[in-house]
Formats: sequence, structure tokens, C-alpha cells
Amino acid sequence: MLSPASMLTSRSLRSRLAPTPSGFLHRGNAFSFVLTWLLTRSSAGGSLHLRIDDLDAERIRLEYIHDIFETLEWLGVDYDSGPRSAQDFEQSWSQKRRIKAYTQVLTRLQEQNLLFVCECSRRTVGAFTEQGVYAGIYTGICRTKELPFDEPNCAWRFRSESSTESRLVDMMQGEMRLHSADVIGDAVVRRKDGIPAYHIASLVDDELDEINFIVRGQDLLPSSVVQQALARHLDYQHFLSARFVHHPLLLDGASQKLSKSKGADSLKAMRENAQTPYEIYQSVATFCGISAPIRTIAELLDAFGSKV
Repeated sequence: MLSPASMLTSRSLRSRLAPTPSGFLHRGNAFSFVLTWLLTRSSAGGSLHLRIDDLDAERIRLEYIHDIFETLEWLGVDYDSGPRSAQDFEQSWSQKRRIKAYTQVLTRLQEQNLLFVCECSRRTVGAFTEQGVYAGIYTGICRTKELPFDEPNCAWRFRSESSTESRLVDMMQGEMRLHSADVIGDAVVRRKDGIPAYHIASLVDDELDEINFIVRGQDLLPSSVVQQALARHLDYQHFLSARFVHHPLLLDGASQKLSKSKGADSLKAMRENAQTPYEIYQSVATFCGISAPIRTIAELLDAFGSKV
């Protein structure tokens, strides 16, 4: 359980909100936003950055970008740096402005012989991936094929066997030592369409933005592990010293992970029905061990700060 004591550190925390505008945001997104805000604002000198992950151009819509800003305003979540509107984001903050930086990192990893080319289709990967605690672990089908890096319609993967154990400091779960081979296998770092994958873009952004505190869902723990492994090869000191909180996911009525939706589960629908964020604040409060009813985000911050 999180408490103010767990936030004590000798350095100021710098965290980020990193939504993807591929659909209307849901309660799980709001939970993560408010929790990140709460923990960052509870740290002396903590600062919060807004980053919008928009590399997946086929799924991005302007209305989804607007939804991010409307959601943050509805929640009362303020931040210290990043875009202030959809127009500001497009002009000055889109990830497309950092494509060169992502490509340079991929080249560095390639030159260290840390990558290989994979021609597998999704169906092939699905048929041969291992299942278990972390489902879908890639088993290295193309690792020894030595396909050329300019082979069309192929992904680039990180050689998980080239890394050592990752050490993650999680403020809830304590120190964790995990190997990328055990939780994700050979992770994709460049997609078949030539676009840098999430593992690369997110890692590079976190390092360039000097992020040292990352709040994300438990489903992204494998991403944290492989990004730590990549960070060691890149000597990314901010990410290597980062602290984490991997929080449980909010589930729908069928006990499934929430997904972005245009339906009644979206935050957009909640706003249009004149609902308040009370439910979101109360979920975060309960997660942090606060039993008192919480009506506003200011009450949430006060209640968290007063815990002994």
C-alpha cells in the first residue's frame, strides 16, 4: 500500500502522463492520471510532464487528442510541462519531431549487435509464443536466420539473451529483479512499417525529458523490464535510476482489462452525462488506504498527505 513515507527521496521526482490518442479515454486511464498526479504532487519539488504518444498514426484522431485535454481539465489534473492544447501539441510536441532521435538509438543498438530481423507474422508469433505468468513470450524464431536489416516488411527485435537481469525499484512491490527473456522475450523495437516501437520511443522520451518516476499499469511491467535492459546498453542514467509504481488494472464487468471506447464506459460519456470524477478519486483513495469519502482532487491530496 502506498503512503507518503514511500515517496520520501533525496531527489525531486519528475513524472509523466503518457496517453495514446487511439480512442476515447476510460476510467483506467483516469485512475492512472490521478494516481500519478497525487504521488508526484506529494513529493517535495515534484514535477509532472504531459507527453502524448502519437506514433501510431493510423489509429490517431484529432478528437481523441482533444479528449485528453478535456479529461485532464475534468479531473483537475494540472501539469508543469508539455502541450497546452491540441494545436500546441501538433505544432511543438508530437513524437514525430523525435523520429531522428529514435532512429539514432536503433542504429546504436544495431551497431552493438543487439538486434535481429524478424519476418514472423502475428499468426506465426501467436502459434509459437510461450504462455504462462506473462503470456505471449516470443521464443526467438528468427534469431538465427540473419535476415538483412533492409529486408522489407520485417520487424527488428532486441536480443533478450544479450541483457542481464533488470533491477526495478517499485514503491509498492519493493525491489524486483527480472530478466526480459522471462517476461517478454525478444521485444520488437522497430515495427514492420519502419516506425520505432513503443519500447524505444517511450524510453527515449523518458530519458530526454529527464523522467525519474514512472507510474504505469501492471500490464506494462514487461515493458519496464525490457526498457531497463535497453537503457543499460544506452547508458540512460535517468531511466536506470527511475522509481516505479506498477498499479493494478481496473476491470470491466466481465473482469477484462478496460479498453478505449466510444460507449458508456468512456470518460467522454461520463462528462456528457454530467457525472463528476468522484468515482475516480474514491478509487485512488481506496488504493492508497484512505477510508474517508473523497469528493475533490484537493481533498485527495490533503488526505494522502495527512496519513501517518
